[in-house]
Amino acid sequence: MKLKFLLLITFLALICCKREQKILSSDWTVISKRLEYKEENNTLLVKSGNYTYNFKKNQTPLKKIILLNASLVGYISELNAENLIIGVSSPEYIYSQKIQNLIRTGKIQNVGSDQKYDVEKIIALKPDAIFTNHIASFDNTYQLLKNNGIQVIFLDEYMEQNPLEKTAYIKLFGKLFGKDKEAETKYEGIKKNYNELKQLALKAKQKPVVLANEMYGDVWYLPGGKTSLANYIADANAQYVLKNNTEEKAVTMSFEDVFSKSAGVQYWINAGNHVSKKEMLSINPFYAKLDVFNKGKIYGVAGRERQKANDFFESGVVRSDLVLKDDIKIFHPELLPDYQLTYMKELE
Repeated sequence: MKLKFLLLITFLALICCKREQKILSSDWTVISKRLEYKEENNTLLVKSGNYTYNFKKNQTPLKKIILLNASLVGYISELNAENLIIGVSSPEYIYSQKIQNLIRTGKIQNVGSDQKYDVEKIIALKPDAIFTNHIASFDNTYQLLKNNGIQVIFLDEYMEQNPLEKTAYIKLFGKLFGKDKEAETKYEGIKKNYNELKQLALKAKQKPVVLANEMYGDVWYLPGGKTSLANYIADANAQYVLKNNTEEKAVTMSFEDVFSKSAGVQYWINAGNHVSKKEMLSINPFYAKLDVFNKGKIYGVAGRERQKANDFFESGVVRSDLVLKDDIKIFHPELLPDYQLTYMKELE
């Protein structure tokens, strides 16, 4: 009787294990709270924000795509998948020289701008999918494209505030392009670099105070304390002026509000793409009242810029390790004596 009971327990345990394995095999791959995907019944399911997409087995890997946002270009370039792109909007904002060459030779078409897309051209190109951030004013255009059998995929990578989660979007592109292993390898490499740099930053003896962004008109859009910029500063072992703030978006402030928080600030980063402090003053003379402007160091994001295109908003979206490395070099130059800044540039 005892033997039968033990056999029954073993049998039930095996069934539970098999069931558990089956459940685990269908688990979602979670990139962030905004993005996840899984394969089920020969279908790739993707959840992005409020949208769900289904890709049948014969629909992937994608072979022809259109990008309507330059911020998504970095993922494609990192996977060496530029040959999949058949159309882009606002090509003047794309930094990649390889993509610019493909545009020049006609292999990638200009399909309009964020003011107006060339819907007829897009339909004629017959892309497997279009990738873009959702813009409500274009809902009618999106619907027209969908009515013509074109998959429009909305991604919210610009809303991600965890740097490595933003990097992890490369996994979805890898899955859609049949480059799963390559995407995973790229992500793990960037993650490893990022975490090693984060540990290196902890060796710094001082923790400088940091200000960020700039004024537009009479408003200073200061990144909230839970934004990606604030997370980069924290991971670089520095103190952000709004470190105790809980917003994941920019906080609007007057110059007086920022001035009241600027005492002791040693570094000012992401100060636009200005070429000099003199240029900054010509736009806003109030900056001269800030101690950091006169005694500290100011850095803009003009390290890799070509006319209207800026690589900080392209490859920098994926290469969170290089963005962090720039910040550490700025705040703790002694930790990276031989490193030259990638995206940032000091204003003289």
